Parts: sequence; structure tokens; C-alpha cells
Amino acid sequence: MASAYTPGLTVSGDIVVRKIRRLPIKGEVLVKQGERVSPDTVLARAMLPGPLQTLKLAEKLGVEARDVPAIFRLKAGEQVEKGQVVAETKGLFGMFKSTVASDCSGIIESISEVTGNALVREPSIPVDVNGYIHGSVAEVIPMEGAIIETRCAMVQGIFGVGGERHGKIEVVVKDSSEVLDAQHIKPEHAGKILIGGSGVTFAALQKASQNGVVGLIVGGVKDSDLIKFLGFDIGVAITGQENISLTLLVTEGFGFLNMAQRTFELLKSLEGQEASLNGATQIRAGVIRPEIIVPIAADVALASAKKEAFLLELGVPIRVIREPYFGRLGKVTGLPHQLVALESGTEVRVLNAKLDDGEEVTVPRANVEIMASE
Repeated sequence: MASAYTPGLTVSGDIVVRKIRRLPIKGEVLVKQGERVSPDTVLARAMLPGPLQTLKLAEKLGVEARDVPAIFRLKAGEQVEKGQVVAETKGLFGMFKSTVASDCSGIIESISEVTGNALVREPSIPVDVNGYIHGSVAEVIPMEGAIIETRCAMVQGIFGVGGERHGKIEVVVKDSSEVLDAQHIKPEHAGKILIGGSGVTFAALQKASQNGVVGLIVGGVKDSDLIKFLGFDIGVAITGQENISLTLLVTEGFGFLNMAQRTFELLKSLEGQEASLNGATQIRAGVIRPEIIVPIAADVALASAKKEAFLLELGVPIRVIREPYFGRLGKVTGLPHQLVALESGTEVRVLNAKLDDGEEVTVPRANVEIMASE
């Protein structure tokens, strides 16, 4: 019988993760294989050419373009500083001279007797890629970056916003059903990743941002609150590039939804530890999940051998990712072989599941993801 596979959502207390960290352009790798790195370690650096600026010499001096090279004080390839006089006319009887100063610093790239302009290339802009997680360099990618490997606890969410950040974990609610509100946020939470319960209010998002909180992990968030906090509606493109001061990871879905108990308990057990957090999300082609990664000691024993990842079989925990059961958790109770016709007329494979509240449902297999956990 053929095996069925479906996308998985990892909630694990012990897993090995490898992260590819690559520059957007060719550059220099600054680490070696086997080297230990931290989230702030610069793995590789590239120098992005600075913008090109134009000095309109002929226009400013009131001379012919062909005369500019003779009165220009520098040569191509030489350094120029902002405010430095770069050209001067002879004037009349040594008087009434006109000068032009550079309005930027950089390298003289060219002087044209056709346009009467000089081109100045501003200083190169360094582009760095950092480690993001605590781990070791498993492999160096020449001129591009490195692959970082770590043994860790990992929780993937269903949705997130905000980029890569790191900080210590602190649980600020009593249980997985409590909503994270502004009253939970304190000044001493600056630089920390806070764990909430079933959701987060707009007031809490605002206060967390104002108090320097680097991350929030909750069960759900109201889309109206998220839009209000971001200042725009989230489209279908990848998230993670928002210009906000914190990263939000949602484990269950939109609205106020109790965080899965096993997820809450795992995060609670990690309180006080340094974690790396990323809200980048892409649901369509090339799935990217928001995540929190907490390194664990190398001498911690594996609880058990891990099952083949994402194999859909009886008893496997799942989450429904489409309406009308969006965000609900359960376990697979049946995998019928026959195709079932939907209202649209499309015939698909389905599965039977028992949701956590005891309700028995039948849903298309494409509408669920496995909760891969240990």
C-alpha cells in the first residue's frame, strides 16, 4: 500500500536543526567548519558597491565641458572627502575664481570632457549574514555563507510576523487559555521573548513594542488587531520583513485559540533559556514556518528514536489548516482509500479524525498538517 505524506508542524523537545545562512551576493566567509557560533556571530560579509553620485562641474563653474579635466584637481581612482574642493577656475588676473566642493565622500570613478561631470562612487556598504542560532558550523559554503547545525527544542507556528530575533524566554500567563494583555507586560521584559496563552490583545502588542520586548508567542491573534498594529493588511507574500520592533509567532490560528497544551508545556519547560525566534511565514509553494529554537546541551539523551517525519498514519496528531475546523487539533482515526467528491465536484482523498474536543470529522488530507512531536 502506498504511504501518504503531508506537511508537518514541528513541536519537539529534542531535534537536530540545520540552517542555511547565505549572503545575497558573493562575499567572504569569516568562519570555519566546526566553529561554534552564536546568533550575533557574523558568518560572512559582502561589500555592496556604494551609490554613484554626479558632480556637475561644468554647470557649476560655468565652463565648457572639454575644459573640466584640466581644472579638476584629482584623478580617477583617488579618494575624495565631503566638502573637499575638487575643481577651481583660473579666474580673471588671478581673481574672481570659482570652486566646486564635493558633496559626498568616495572614490573618483571618472571625469568626462563630454558631459563636464565627475562621477564619485560612495563607500561600499557591508552586508553581513549572522548565525541566527547557537550551534556549530556544519559546512562552509565558499564565498556565500555556512550551514549551522544545532541540537535543540523547536516549536513551529502556523503564522508569524517580524524577523529574526533572540532573547530569554519568560512565561507571563498562568495557563494556555489565558489571553496576554497589556497588564502582563513589565519594563523588566525588555529584550525577552514572552509566552502567552490563547491570544494577545492590541494593547499588549503596543505595550510590548514600547517596552522593548523582542518576541511574543501566543495561540492566536485577531486579524483586526494585527492589521491595526502593523498599519497594513497582510497579503499572500512571505512575511518576516515587516518594519516592527518585535516578532510575533502564532501557534494555532486567527482569533483567540487556546495554545495546544503540549506546546505550552514545552515552552514553559524552556523558561529562562536563550532562544532564537523568526516570524517569517510562507504557506504556499516553498513552505516556510515561523519558529522558535532553543539549543539544548549536547549531553542530553534523546527521549526516543524519532519516527519517519510527516508519515500520515493512524494515531498521528494533526492540525486542520482550512475552514470550517481551522486551527483545531486532533488525531487520525481513519484513512479511507476511496476518493470522495467535494461540493465543487473535485474528487479528493480524505481522512477521518477525532478532534481534541471529541468531535469526529472527515476532511481532505490536503487540509491538515502533522504535528510532528516527541
